[in-house]
Amino acid sequence: MDLSECTKFAIENPVTYIATMDGDQPRVRAFAMWFADESGFYYHTGTPKKVWSQLSKNPKVELCFSTPAEGAGRMMRVCGQVEFLDDPALKKRLVQERPWILQIGVSGADDPKLSVFRVAHGEAYFWTMEYNMNEDGAPRVRF
Repeated sequence: MDLSECTKFAIENPVTYIATMDGDQPRVRAFAMWFADESGFYYHTGTPKKVWSQLSKNPKVELCFSTPAEGAGRMMRVCGQVEFLDDPALKKRLVQERPWILQIGVSGADDPKLSVFRVAHGEAYFWTMEYNMNEDGAPRVRF
């Protein structure tokens, strides 16, 4: 197993549950992953949102992707740290690929309310019922 298997699974199952910390309280919400490649898993959010504040205070996250199947299906869990990317070209690409962002209060790629982030380094593994009682036995990918 390598990172390409992980990014392929993420692309095929882009709804991601992202766990953050709000003080000592975990918070989980669903995100629509923007894209994934060998450089990481990419997302965006708004700087006025609580999730942005939580990620700014504590960039450690866990991502969970899943696909339904018989039983509990298959999940991929990724732990790592968020990196915020203030890259004008990347933000321009985001607005072009997701123009609906302009309908939810963002004026354009240079709007300071728009934040792009990725998880570029960490560890990923796949969970199935095979590893239900032995999570530590699931093979890991470090990236």
